[in-house]
Amino acid sequence: MTIPDKHSAKASEFQASERQASEFQTSRVTTIAFAHFVHDIYTSFLAPLLPLIIEKLSITLSQAGLLSTVMQIPSLANPFIGLFADNKGLARWLVILAPTLTAIPMSLIGIAPSYGMLLILVFVAGISVSLFHVPAPVTVARYSGKFKGRGMSFFMTGGEFARTMGPILAVAAVSYLGLARFHFVLALALATSVLLFIILEPSQEAVKAKRRGSLTQSYKEIRHVLNPLAGILSARAMMHGSMGMFLTVYVEQATGSLWLGGTALTLYEATGVAGILSAGILSDRLGRRRVLFWALAVAPVTILLFALTTGVIQILSLLITGFTVLSTTPVMLALIQENAKESPAAANGLFMMLSFAVRSIAVVAAGAIADAFGLNMMFIISALAGFTAIPFLIKLKK
Repeated sequence: MTIPDKHSAKASEFQASERQASEFQTSRVTTIAFAHFVHDIYTSFLAPLLPLIIEKLSITLSQAGLLSTVMQIPSLANPFIGLFADNKGLARWLVILAPTLTAIPMSLIGIAPSYGMLLILVFVAGISVSLFHVPAPVTVARYSGKFKGRGMSFFMTGGEFARTMGPILAVAAVSYLGLARFHFVLALALATSVLLFIILEPSQEAVKAKRRGSLTQSYKEIRHVLNPLAGILSARAMMHGSMGMFLTVYVEQATGSLWLGGTALTLYEATGVAGILSAGILSDRLGRRRVLFWALAVAPVTILLFALTTGVIQILSLLITGFTVLSTTPVMLALIQENAKESPAAANGLFMMLSFAVRSIAVVAAGAIADAFGLNMMFIISALAGFTAIPFLIKLKK
């Protein structure tokens, strides 16, 4: 009987590890996608609870609007958070703890005694939002093996469902518990963090202690991808911002029905979920650039049809627009992770900061265009801006 030597055992262990690294680990990817759903439910609580907060604290609409801005300010630090996660090997722990860290301040906003305390709570929540969203795609990519597009689709679908279900769950919770006991909703986040701790076992996490990397090094590693994606993000931002922010207003002004405006936004988001779920999976099979091309080429056309037609054609255009405009994010996330070998979290932080910056500027620009020329012209201009993504896509190297 031959006894295998240590070298053979190590070789077998290495081969098993390589097989696992190339496979799509469904249980872990879906668990992180579920955690994304839970996490983003808490950040979606702000909007539906605003009427009660305004009445309780007697704040103005301007003060209420500032809350959302303050929550997004920490996203400017996304690259530094990613660099910290890479250098310290803390991606797993940030993903585990962030749902609870976000839920604590968001579950307390209903009992905040003053506006100043409310600002502190949403700012702390914003920090935790970045602590989750920067390393989570990195962890998903690690568990997705060769199917990073599929993993990013699963992950992003969790976030989109949260934006759909969050307001409904918030209203149901406050109706049942009241503002005074609203903090009991924290239990779901705690259970999610425990689940993540169990599923994302340290022995299965291929995180190694990184060298002292820098953002400059991270940028140099992915600039051949990030620079073209920056152009694509800028071109897409007008389409994304105009449809997401002003669609309800446009439909309400055209029909006089706020209910129809809300229905239009729901249809747009629902087809967006379908696009997000399918685009990453298709990009694994057909290629990232090909899927991006079809999405970026079709979206401006359907926005133009939406602005210039009525009836059935306008409704179909809206559905296709939601499917195409929102579907590009998981494909771009997969591209970043495929090219960021040394500092994946820092690279994702750079991408997310860039995405936040161009989206914020685009929403303001879209509003200014709507004030000057009307909402219909705003959609037309946003569609024309969308066509400028194609040259940047051509520059995207294989």
